[in-house]
Amino acid sequence: MGNVNCVFCGCIEQASVGVVEKWGRFDRLADPGLNFWNPLAGECLTGTLSTRINSLDVKIETKTKVMGAYGYNIEHILMVDIIPDASVRRAMNEINAAQRMQLASVYKGEADKILQVKKAEAEAEAKYLGGVGVARQRQAITDGLRENILNFSHKVEGTSAKEVMDLIMITQYFDTIKDLGNSSKNTTVFIPHGPGHVRDIGDQIRNGLMEAASAKVTD
Repeated sequence: MGNVNCVFCGCIEQASVGVVEKWGRFDRLADPGLNFWNPLAGECLTGTLSTRINSLDVKIETKTKVMGAYGYNIEHILMVDIIPDASVRRAMNEINAAQRMQLASVYKGEADKILQVKKAEAEAEAKYLGGVGVARQRQAITDGLRENILNFSHKVEGTSAKEVMDLIMITQYFDTIKDLGNSSKNTTVFIPHGPGHVRDIGDQIRNGLMEAASAKVTD
């Protein structure tokens, strides 16, 4: 239904306002519904304006300047579709990508740090367990040698512990040479080489133990 107007009154439809002028000058706005004005006093309805929300596909600067020339002040604008320039969009995408890459680098650094820490802890634990295993192995070898020396000394009269130890070292020497010969990919170099050097090695070990024991007694 449109606006129904006459000389003295008029009906303004919903979502619209009427513009009332007096002697050609803006006087007031007429609300929706039935309104009266006095033509004898120079009042008249010059037109109506819709108060419905309209979408204007123009730049904000242009819209503000154009509407300001007609006496309208735009206070609030609902921006539905923002389409910046291609260079602006490209710059925004580069900034977003750089921020995401920076965040990914931080997460990657934290992950690498955790992996390094866990790797170091695993290596330390492996070395500790390896040391415990070597210590137990050497203890078992020492206990076995001591038991063999005692048994051999008791069964064979006239033998000393030194002679039994030399015999055991000679036996270990030949076993080592046998193991080296059986392995084709072995790169172990056994220096000094020769059965005569085994006794020298044993003497050096015993002399070292005796010197250490005498040093403790002196202290």
